[in-house]
Amino acid sequence: MTPPTTRRKTPGPRRTRLRPTDILRLGLIGPRTRRMRSALSALGISLGIAAVIAVTGISASNQAHLLERLDRLGSNLLTVAPGNGADQKPVPLPPTAEKMLANIAPVQQVTATGATKAQVYRNDLVPAQQTGSLTVLAARLNLLDVLHATLRSGHWLDKAGENLPVTVLGDQAALRLGVTAPGERVWLGGQWFTVTGILAPNELAPELGTAALVGWPKATADLGADGTAATVYLRAHSERVPAVQAVAAATADPANPSTVAVSRPSDLYTARAETKNSLTGLVLALAAVALLVGGVGIANTMVVGVMERRGEVGLRRALGARSGQIAVQFLIEAVLMGFIGGIGGLLAGGLTVYGYALAQGWPATVPLYTVVAGPLVSVLVAAIAGIYPALRAARVSPTDALRSA
Repeated sequence: MTPPTTRRKTPGPRRTRLRPTDILRLGLIGPRTRRMRSALSALGISLGIAAVIAVTGISASNQAHLLERLDRLGSNLLTVAPGNGADQKPVPLPPTAEKMLANIAPVQQVTATGATKAQVYRNDLVPAQQTGSLTVLAARLNLLDVLHATLRSGHWLDKAGENLPVTVLGDQAALRLGVTAPGERVWLGGQWFTVTGILAPNELAPELGTAALVGWPKATADLGADGTAATVYLRAHSERVPAVQAVAAATADPANPSTVAVSRPSDLYTARAETKNSLTGLVLALAAVALLVGGVGIANTMVVGVMERRGEVGLRRALGARSGQIAVQFLIEAVLMGFIGGIGGLLAGGLTVYGYALAQGWPATVPLYTVVAGPLVSVLVAAIAGIYPALRAARVSPTDALRSA
């Protein structure tokens, strides 16, 4: 018997398969061969992201500058002073009040003034009852730093002078005593004191304007000061001022917190909170608008860049490329252009913010969310903008793609 003949199957066309590295190389062909178009595409994306960074950064820098000024004016300043007891008489603060208050975590600086039994006069011939409503206070050396006070003339107390008969006069005290310049002498506590400085007016502590300030050791030794604080001034972290206010009395005098008077946060604190909230909302709104405008620019750039290459798509389809490979190639190009443009926009926007802040004397601030979101948004928007045109070009037949090129 003749064995049956077997018909051999003719092999069909093999489907082309590309490795991920091959697809990546294909995705890099466009940026390498069309450098001008790629550079313009990346530039358009960079401008959109730079606009986002610049708008939000400049707004945030302006906000930081304004909040810093409010802090310097005293929005985070609290005062702790003796309150009245059951007999309506002042109850002194404990000697440990300053150190205890300084141990509160959000507290940044603490200083104090102390009461004395002395009076100050222009000379030793003035009657004792003519005090001019002036007081003599013991002062810590860091008083000016905490209160952000300044001197109109002369210099402040220092380590060398806090044990000596020297004093710094408030602006009103100098006026009432007729002292016009440092170097003059006043009769204070029954002895002559040399005036080393005159304070400028200070709105945060107006009581210092009518006081003669002497070193703490000198006041304790010779002027009847008992070493306790008459007023404690403290600066706290701006965001924690209400929390510090709530525990300040119990911290200063744990045994009798009801006899401690703690000042409410000043009106500046309320103004600071309102300013921060309103400016934060403004920054977020500007960021949203800038992101929208930048996103539209990125999408337009990528759509035009992909659609103008339909002829290339048709040629590659005619050579055997699959539609999925076409789409992935253009998606890689879009993501690459978005990444390059995002990084470039981040650098350009950051330099703009720092340059403008430096020119204005502001603290340069670029919000972290824009640093992260800028390049990320550019990649996402570029990818989304590149998907639809790439898929549409990949679905058409080679002849139609070549004809429409």
